[in-house]
Amino acid sequence: MDWGMKNRLAQIIKPDGKCFFLPIDHGYFQGPTSCLEKPAETIKPLAQYADALFVTRGVLRSAIDPVKSKPVILRVSGGTSMVGEGLENEMLTTSIEEILRLNVSAVGLSIFIGTKYEKQTLKNLTDLVNMCEDYGIPVMAVTAVGRELEKRDARYLALCCRIAAELGARVVKTYWCEDFEKVTNGCPVPIVMAGGPKCKTELEVFKFVHDGIEKGAIGINLGRNVWQHPYPVAMMRALHSVVHKKATPEDANELFQEIKSKSEPKECK
Repeated sequence: MDWGMKNRLAQIIKPDGKCFFLPIDHGYFQGPTSCLEKPAETIKPLAQYADALFVTRGVLRSAIDPVKSKPVILRVSGGTSMVGEGLENEMLTTSIEEILRLNVSAVGLSIFIGTKYEKQTLKNLTDLVNMCEDYGIPVMAVTAVGRELEKRDARYLALCCRIAAELGARVVKTYWCEDFEKVTNGCPVPIVMAGGPKCKTELEVFKFVHDGIEKGAIGINLGRNVWQHPYPVAMMRALHSVVHKKATPEDANELFQEIKSKSEPKECK
């Protein structure tokens, strides 16, 4: 691995081998998502506890301070929306020149395996890898499932992650599932866990994050379970303790409750 690639990966994956990415890229297909209407305000109290931010170039330029920024993973796929026919018909949205101009640590895109756009999104991945490898920029593949949540089982996710790795992704983002070790054992590159839909309780979040890390994930890429929560800083710090301090779900929940007791709830529309 070239020095530049190693250096960029070291910016987003900490010396303990773990990572906590904060995704705020949801607006690229959801528009002004609840609690993310003003990204700069959402990010401000949370960024210090994140290892990297996962954002689009529009939000990067408008809401992220270039002087004090955390490492950035740039979302470079899109072209669909929640009101369209489906989310699978994506394309690459950002040139390699733009990626270099923005000086990001990594880039990310979605792949939709098992849909009629499977080949197209996998070609997006290979095209992006071919571009970025020349410049030492890591590519993170996101194993998206669109609206078909029933696909989140170990067999399907293991297939997606392995294909993404085989095609050159340096990191793969996927969902936690039962028997998660079947997913991590079959993937030769690091896996980070997505948050998915909001969970019913804080402990539920801490439990799946802890289980996934115990079974081989190097970290998380959680957004809505943090910034849509009435106590986002408490959630952020508790999750950080699971990822980087080996806290148990119960320890994390205790920390969450302690911080919550000293905080005012945040209201979202």
